Amino acid sequence: MQDLDLSICLIEDDETIREGYEYLIGNNEGYKITGSFASYEDAAKKIAKCDPDVILLDVELPGISGIDAIPKLKKLVPDAHIIILTVYEQEMMIFRALAGGASGYLTKDTPPAKILTSIKEAMDGGGPMSSNIARMVIQSFQRSEESPLTPRETEILEQIATGKSRKRIAEELFIDLETVKSHIKNIYSKLNVHSKADAIKLAKDNKFI
Repeated sequence: MQDLDLSICLIEDDETIREGYEYLIGNNEGYKITGSFASYEDAAKKIAKCDPDVILLDVELPGISGIDAIPKLKKLVPDAHIIILTVYEQEMMIFRALAGGASGYLTKDTPPAKILTSIKEAMDGGGPMSSNIARMVIQSFQRSEESPLTPRETEILEQIATGKSRKRIAEELFIDLETVKSHIKNIYSKLNVHSKADAIKLAKDNKFI
């Protein structure tokens, strides 16, 4: 594409991170920061005037979350491409973001150069993703359609398989501990197993995860 000044808006509640992105992007030729906001609510008041080509959007924001903000932003600035830039890698969150209209999904350990190329990639109609996110999307399509597990149960079992505790899973999925325990009980019942190890083995053997 031509070397144009791409207009970028940031929605990130951490001031240090936000300023870091402002410096990274604004000091590269062909990119300009036209808006920088700590929440969706702040952005909603001014973002239409900023006329962004691309919005870099965090997930965990005060007030309305980044995921819930996507369709609202699409109404305010329909031509803008939205790229999620977050620490969260949960599958349900990724699919909610993409289904909601996000053009890409990057994790915050993405190298600066990749963020810049991802902005251009989105502008060219691509769907930029961090390699680990792309891998999760591909794996989800490779799973057996015969799985008895719901998407949420599948997600929790995948988290268990990586060694995360029930408490950690609850925190990362924004659900309470009792809900996680209930899902695990249902997983064991559906798979007819009585231990974590057996559940993981059976699910992997049958491509449920």
